[in-house]
Amino acid sequence: MGYRHPTPIQAQAIPYVLMGRDVLGVAQTGTGKTASFTLPMLEILSGSRARARMPRSLILEPTRELALQVAENFVNYGKYLKLNHALLIGGESMAEQKDVLNRGVDVLIATPGRLIDLFERGGLLLTQTRLLVIDEADRMLDMGFIPDIEKIVAMLSPVRQTLFFSATMAPEIRRLADMFLQNPKEITVSRPSSVATTIETGLVVVDEADKRRVLRRMLRDDAVQNAIVFCNRKRDVDVLYKSLVKHDFSAGALHGDLPQSVRFATLERFKSGELKILVCSDVAARGIDIGGLSHVFNFDLPFHAEDYVHRIGRTGRAGRSGHAYSLATPYDRALAEAIETLIGHAIPRLEVEGVTQLEWSEESGTRGGRGRGRGKGKAPDRRGGKPDRARNDATPAEDKAEPVAPPQPVSAPVPPPSPAAVPAEAASPRRSGPNRQRDRDRDRHAEDGISGQNGTVIGFGDDVPAFMTLPRRGPPSCPVSMR
Repeated sequence: MGYRHPTPIQAQAIPYVLMGRDVLGVAQTGTGKTASFTLPMLEILSGSRARARMPRSLILEPTRELALQVAENFVNYGKYLKLNHALLIGGESMAEQKDVLNRGVDVLIATPGRLIDLFERGGLLLTQTRLLVIDEADRMLDMGFIPDIEKIVAMLSPVRQTLFFSATMAPEIRRLADMFLQNPKEITVSRPSSVATTIETGLVVVDEADKRRVLRRMLRDDAVQNAIVFCNRKRDVDVLYKSLVKHDFSAGALHGDLPQSVRFATLERFKSGELKILVCSDVAARGIDIGGLSHVFNFDLPFHAEDYVHRIGRTGRAGRSGHAYSLATPYDRALAEAIETLIGHAIPRLEVEGVTQLEWSEESGTRGGRGRGRGKGKAPDRRGGKPDRARNDATPAEDKAEPVAPPQPVSAPVPPPSPAAVPAEAASPRRSGPNRQRDRDRDRHAEDGISGQNGTVIGFGDDVPAFMTLPRRGPPSCPVSMR
């Protein structure tokens, strides 16, 4: 593989993994965490064989792309060993995955959802799993997989070795580590949420309407060999991808709503050099290793500051130099300050030829033009979701007030009609949807003689159920007071 010297996380973690101890590893992205647990696993597993449906080790990954990448590394590292593996991810045939498991696997690489699904179907036993790896734990937390992880850990034997790796160490990650690990060896090779020193960063503040034009100008720089462009929203990925293709860029799109086969094919085309630019969401922000990636562009500043560290960590890996540039609008000041607080230093302004940079705006909520509404001033939606763009961008209420109808002359009150004069349909409360259709069917059946007030029922013969002969319930006899 061309490795000559271990990285700091590899040099410190591998000996303790070989000792059989639990390990809590914290290292910034791009420092070789995958090899730090894969290589000693191969050493440990090479001494025995696996049984059918009983994997000997389990590696949990938050995304399908990460699981596929770890599987590729396992194949490369264990090329001359008689060990096999299975990839258990969504979007693929479960029947084929079950066939591989039935032949026995030494290493099972899985995403939590598909693993629990197969286990509940009876296609998997975890009682013989003696080695558990939880990779990218902070990403698991962000994606809401922690309840699934807890459920999976409960399926395993308590006599096991657990390896817990994360790029950051938030308090919640610490709590999870204390829950899953027993007397672990803690290894921290970098300050939490730090940026690799080999990455050159820069920030460009422009108007929202100019962001695509500025990005195209930056992508046309001769120094850009290949690049990943990150957007916050999936719909923005599609819009930006179409814009770049329209301007003759060799680009592809990658986000979670695409079919799995398309995601794999696009990623392979980008790795092979067929595509020069990959526009993606944060599905590719964690752990994806693109050899020789020269640039990362943040078309949107991430909502969560820690995602900035993971995004730009796709470049400058394994000691190589890289470039990570971000675009922002004057209204993104809070996002930029959160990132700078996390990484411990300011992001320098980047000078781009032909581009005039703007200053931060004191406003935080509203923006003109094509604003996407990410400011702090927006009130959250009552349903607990994202801010309602339509409500915030709408015309003020006083400008949309409906005309007031002129007052009508007051006349003497009209007495209510007698019940006999009110049609049956109007007497009952107005209903909609399936309830209204059910009332119509009931009335039609009554008219056809299927069921009536006299209890006559047609269709059952002499064996009529007693409840069918009960008289129909009429409207309530007590008067309703109208106020």
